[in-house]
Amino acid sequence: MAVLTEEQSMLRDAAKSWVQEKSPVTAFRKMRDSGAELGYDVAAWNEMAEMGWAGVIIPEEYGGSDFGYLSLGLVLEETGRTLTASPLLASALGGASAIILGGSDAQKSAWLSKIAEGAAIATLAVDEGPHHRPDKVATTVSDGKLSGKKTFVLEGMAANVFVVSAVSGGAVELYLVAADAPGVTRTKLNLADSRGAANVSFDNVAVSDADKLTGGAALLEKTLDRARAGISAEMLGAAVQAFEVTLDYLKTRVQFGQVIGSFQALQHRAAKMFTELELSRSAVEAALTAIDNDAPDVPELVSLAKAKMGDTFHLVSNEMVQMHGGIGMTDAHDAGFYLKRARAAEAAFGNQAFHRDRYARIQGY
Repeated sequence: MAVLTEEQSMLRDAAKSWVQEKSPVTAFRKMRDSGAELGYDVAAWNEMAEMGWAGVIIPEEYGGSDFGYLSLGLVLEETGRTLTASPLLASALGGASAIILGGSDAQKSAWLSKIAEGAAIATLAVDEGPHHRPDKVATTVSDGKLSGKKTFVLEGMAANVFVVSAVSGGAVELYLVAADAPGVTRTKLNLADSRGAANVSFDNVAVSDADKLTGGAALLEKTLDRARAGISAEMLGAAVQAFEVTLDYLKTRVQFGQVIGSFQALQHRAAKMFTELELSRSAVEAALTAIDNDAPDVPELVSLAKAKMGDTFHLVSNEMVQMHGGIGMTDAHDAGFYLKRARAAEAAFGNQAFHRDRYARIQGY
């Protein structure tokens, strides 16, 4: 477990208190049942922004706290526990990272303060098919016009600006494209986990060098690694909560005249989950710390964390349903929410197969 500073501990505790009081799983259920157009509670997001969470990684000169990725990971872990849906991952981490790393002074001034305030939503528009393949880019920029289609864009319906990967002059570049620009069309997606997402098409959207971020393909990978580490932290929180709820059930559910937690087979399965969660935590915190330290092994640590966390959340969400028995199969219980979130989060920014392959390539295999 990472050694936290006093400020980081206070941030984590504040996040834990807020999500338990203001955004429990019942709030997520209410949001889902309401059919919220954006896939999150706008009022809750505004509260999160007021607490400074949207500006954790943003430099102070742009209204943020420049508190680092491990700190934002602590917040994401707590929001993951209660399945809190918000643009925190897509905008305050993904979109903001791209602008921080590759934006000009003018681009930073235009967007970072708004992102930190929660007044603007930025998101990555990278994938173009059913699977995460950021190296496969068919979207192009020619004669100052950007055209192409992007799939499964997180918070795509709420976004004010897209960070779009496109081929220009034979190389992959990133462009900032306003969501209300002529030629931009969004189609809402209904995902299993009830989060906000959209397919976005760009038809001869006007762009210029002023819209281009600096860094090209290298910037894209750095940005994606930060998003991957962030979603791994959120998955960790959700998996830990799913495990704790299941463990409480094992301690109270009586069957055949005794508490089911006394059955050795279930004890072994619980022990396996606990062990995998501890290993996953180490991997996630190592990845976030490496990003903060600008370490050279960020890519491999991030892929290790995402692959490990995907396996662990998959395991724990399955066991949550299995161990709760019949009630776990119903929508009346929260187990299904965690199962669905696990499947959607696995696919976001590369699943286990993608990251195992990437890790192997980095290691020279």
